[in-house]
Amino acid sequence: MELTTQQLKEKINEYKKKLSVTVVAHFYQRDEVFEMGDITGDSLELAQKTMADNSEFVVFCGVGFMGQSVKVLSPNKRVVMPKAACCAMATMIDGMQFDASIKALNEAGIQNENILPITYINSNADVKAKVGEMGGMVCTSSNAKKIITTALMEGKKILFVPDRCLGQNIANQMGLKSCVIGDGSNVADADIICFNGFCSVHQLFSVDDIKFYRKKYPGILIAVHPECDPAICNAADFVGSTSQLIKYIKDLDENQKVAVGTEFNLVNRLRSKNTYVLSSTKPECPTMNETTLRDVYDVLKSIDDGAPLNEIHIDENTQKWAKIALDRMMAL
Repeated sequence: MELTTQQLKEKINEYKKKLSVTVVAHFYQRDEVFEMGDITGDSLELAQKTMADNSEFVVFCGVGFMGQSVKVLSPNKRVVMPKAACCAMATMIDGMQFDASIKALNEAGIQNENILPITYINSNADVKAKVGEMGGMVCTSSNAKKIITTALMEGKKILFVPDRCLGQNIANQMGLKSCVIGDGSNVADADIICFNGFCSVHQLFSVDDIKFYRKKYPGILIAVHPECDPAICNAADFVGSTSQLIKYIKDLDENQKVAVGTEFNLVNRLRSKNTYVLSSTKPECPTMNETTLRDVYDVLKSIDDGAPLNEIHIDENTQKWAKIALDRMMAL
């Protein structure tokens, strides 16, 4: 029997009362799923908040690397995902591609002892583990500048994976030289050497979009995520992580118009008026939007049946080194 949205919500709430579960939802989830979250936030925020949660099961509504981060930081918890969705950026690099990037630096005359890798949290556990083994650490979009500033004190070249845009934007903010592996640049001349990964959603925004809104609404502010192309960030009034964007827009006068360059579901929830999506197309993350209310219901039912769906498991060595990489970040 097909259940209505309201019936699904009621059954989900019944399971939440019955079972030792906490439903966790990322800001980019569709509204009806986001509303079911006991804990909501961005990727690292969710992992940190669940560390203090006492439920046996974490039902993580998001994408794979986020659920993995919860499992790495809270290995005794059982983490299940309503939908086994994968972040496109995170899938752009794996352990083998990380090793190939190190090899490319070696061939450019940069030895391992002179490389300090940093991985954006939008990466899978195997990449985080590789980074941890080499003495590196994880960063988020909100703390990347602080992490890179600290890392540069070691006098090494920074290998930044997987998001080239975040790496380049931080380099621009700090007045450093960056390059992308494979773009023909001499990597030995760069301070920050970026892997050629990107967020498909944040690539949808263009400088023409900014020009359109500035012309249509004189005085409008432009606020974007640092996963956007450097040309977009350079033309914006504010660049910040998901949580920083939320605070920035919340603090604006209600009559101040603002166009926001990030995922549609988040922008749509920010405020009821004078907020626009900085795109001529709907910038909706396809993998974040894979999770439905029915998926949440199904995974809760599977827990109740004693056969949890989509449970995350990480091997011991990956768990160890990925946690070290995350712990180094949180220590700062």
